[in-house]
Amino acid sequence: MKVVFIISIIIVLVVLILSVLTTSKAYQYKHTVDPVNKPKEKSNEVDSSVDERLEQRDKE
Repeated sequence: MKVVFIISIIIVLVVLILSVLTTSKAYQYKHTVDPVNKPKEKSNEVDSSVDERLEQRDKE
């Protein structure tokens, strides 16, 4: 019975140490964010013309 208890304590300690190391490494990671590209005005004009053509087609 003592052997099972000692083995289970060793397993718990190993899992705890691995969890702490993983969490510590995750907090050290430097996250980067890509810059947001502003939409071009011409692309909006093209989109609206496509929408108008679709509306006209639906009316027919």
